[in-house]
Amino acid sequence: MAIDYKSAGVDVEAGYKAVKLMKEYVKTTYNESVLGDLGSFGGFYALGDKEDSDCLVAGTDGVGTKLKYAFVLDKHDTIGIDAVAMCVNDIVCQGAKPLLFLDYIALSKLVPEKVAEIVKGVSDGCRQAGCALIGGETAEMPGFYAQDEYDIAGFSVGIVKKNKIINGKSIKVGDALVGIASSGIHSNGYSLVRKLFGEDKESLNKFNETLGCTPAELVLTPTKIYVKTILSLIEKFEIKGIAHITGGGFIENVPRIIPSGMGVKIDRNSYPLPRIFKALQEIAGIDDRKMCNTFNMGIGMVLAVDKSIAAAVVSELKALGEEAYVIGEVTDKDGQVEL
Repeated sequence: MAIDYKSAGVDVEAGYKAVKLMKEYVKTTYNESVLGDLGSFGGFYALGDKEDSDCLVAGTDGVGTKLKYAFVLDKHDTIGIDAVAMCVNDIVCQGAKPLLFLDYIALSKLVPEKVAEIVKGVSDGCRQAGCALIGGETAEMPGFYAQDEYDIAGFSVGIVKKNKIINGKSIKVGDALVGIASSGIHSNGYSLVRKLFGEDKESLNKFNETLGCTPAELVLTPTKIYVKTILSLIEKFEIKGIAHITGGGFIENVPRIIPSGMGVKIDRNSYPLPRIFKALQEIAGIDDRKMCNTFNMGIGMVLAVDKSIAAAVVSELKALGEEAYVIGEVTDKDGQVEL
């Protein structure tokens, strides 16, 4: 029997409904400085009404159930990188440079050495993103979290000129989609990963033939931070839209940058699929579409560019040290994601 995300305990449809219901309350707080609506990768707040006025772009996120593997493997020095990545990667999708980051750590018992390890990861992530860790909150909550467990969330603010915001509005049919490789599972789909690989330390440290290594070597690989790469790239090329491939995979995230009336086609054979995703699909027994609606499938960012510059963009990304591929195109099929 196939094991999918819903059977692992995550109901994405309930998530959609929650966003729809909360929007009416969120909108009551808006003023003339708020640009856009829920659905962008970052929230916009303009600091002036001129075309070239600065605009703040903010994002907040957590690490999800990937944390369980930090607990099981007793490894806490990389999970903070994930917390930073999930926020700053969203912000840079809009063309904004992250300026600052704050973290929130809640745990059952404050163990100074463990908190220091977590914050070490946060600081590593901030250096990778070029932003300052300016504060945070550490909350000791006995009886609320299980012993030795904790949660971490982050919040980041970036800045971009209003006339430099990347919002997908100029995307047209025939534009190319360029994918930048992920470092692995990143921080989404772990409710399913945990169901497939389990949470037993001994089993996680056993060699897996399909993976070519132990699961433990892969499940805590930090999320790649793309900030410096993207900021460098947009100085040289017109990037029309950028999608951070997080929860919902290609199916939900790429359409967020595509104008109404258009769709996308992604060629799954255009890049090498990492072994971890082959193994997860083999164990779960689920189809390609469900995989692409749960995991990043080896692509962490998707950029929409004019097809005439796609090869040059890929070349530049490779020069910046990234693995990149032309993975698809924008189509005239309204709202459809073809694989």
